[in-house]
Amino acid sequence: MSMDRGARRSRQRFPVGVVVERRPARSRWLDHVLTVTAVLPGAVGRPSWSELARLGDTVQMFAGTVDIHVHPGDTRNYKDNLEAPQPKVYVVLRRGGGGPSGWRLLLATVDPAEAQSHAECGDDLLEALPMPAPVRDWLAEFVARNHVERPRWKRRRDDADPEALAPRRRPHADGDRHGG
Repeated sequence: MSMDRGARRSRQRFPVGVVVERRPARSRWLDHVLTVTAVLPGAVGRPSWSELARLGDTVQMFAGTVDIHVHPGDTRNYKDNLEAPQPKVYVVLRRGGGGPSGWRLLLATVDPAEAQSHAECGDDLLEALPMPAPVRDWLAEFVARNHVERPRWKRRRDDADPEALAPRRRPHADGDRHGG
């Protein structure tokens, strides 16, 4: 039974395809703007950074297929995402890709905390897209199987000592000359 439980609670993955749109920028500092426009459930048998459609200077491209990974220890974050008014899949692109866009597909995640860490790193491009129904159903099943509700607790702090940072009087070698 322990083997079944271990297999059941193991990390899982769900492949998704990512579509981006590249359009000219209205800026003298940028040539183009890249926006993630869709997450497609399942592996897509198409080469990364292949053109899907073109309308003038705007090009839709298939950025590639990437796996969404989930782990039983992070189910609180997934549950919060699922309970949001509009659950999201977060897609991260990073500069330095070999494709025509100059970016590479780094990851897709359903963990808002992981997405936040990429938002803070500075150079990554992060887009939050509506979670497709097949991904939502897969994630809900994973959370139902693996989530263990843990009570939230707040650390209790010790009472502050207002004298802790006060200057200390050094005792004088001949005793206290100042009468105090």
